[in-house]
Amino acid sequence: MNARIVVDRERCVGAGQCVLAAPEVFDSGDDGLVRVVGDTETETGTAVADGIRHAVRLCPARALSLREDG
Repeated sequence: MNARIVVDRERCVGAGQCVLAAPEVFDSGDDGLVRVVGDTETETGTAVADGIRHAVRLCPARALSLREDG
């Protein structure tokens, strides 16, 4: 998967569901809000890609989105 993770930190409520779903991609900052670990444009394997999609679906504030290419 080649995708761009988009994070709207102003919408984030710090629920942490993204961190639980894809800890290799998401983390909580010192303020408790989501941050992406590494680059927001990433090519990943299937397991990580599924975790990212799951995190986007789980986000209660809809602070995450994913723009997939191909």
